Amino acid sequence: MTQPPHDEPTATSTEELREQVEQTRTELGETVEALAAKTDVKARAQEKAAEVKEQAATKTGELKEQAAVKAEELKGQAALKAEELKAKATDLAHQAQNRLPEPVKDKAVQAAGQARATAAQAGQLWQEKAPGPIREKTAQGLLLARDNRKALLAAAAAVLVWRACRRRKG
Repeated sequence: MTQPPHDEPTATSTEELREQVEQTRTELGETVEALAAKTDVKARAQEKAAEVKEQAATKTGELKEQAAVKAEELKGQAALKAEELKAKATDLAHQAQNRLPEPVKDKAVQAAGQARATAAQAGQLWQEKAPGPIREKTAQGLLLARDNRKALLAAAAAVLVWRACRRRKG
C-alpha cells in the first residue's frame, strides 16, 4: 500500500480508518459531480441561455420605459407647439380683420347675406327638382362635410392661397 500524506495523521484504529475512507469517498463523489457538471455542455448552454434571456427581458423593459417617457415628452412638446401655432393664427386673423377698411367689411357682410339667400333658393329648387336617391346621397355628403368642416376649410384655404400665388406669378 501507499504511504499516507504528510499532513494527515495516521489512523490508529480501524474505526478511524473507516471514517477516513468514508470521508474520502464523499469528497471524491463531490469532485466527480463537479467535474460531470462542468462537462455537461447541454446543461451549461441552457443555463447561459436562461441568463441571456433574463438580461434581454430586463433590457427590453428598460427600453420600453425609456420610449414611453420620450413619447410623453414629445407629446407634451407637440401640444405646446400646437397651442402656440393656434394662438399665432388667431392673432394673425385678428390683425387681418382689423386692417380691413369698414366698407370692405360691410361688403363682406352683404355678400355673405346674399350668398346665404342664394344658397337657400338653390336648396329649395334642389328639393323640388332633384330625384329622391340623389337628394339622399347629397344629404349624406353634406353631413360628411359638416362633420369634417375643419379639414374642408383647411383644404379650401390651401386652394385659395395656391390660386393667389399663381396669379402673382402669372
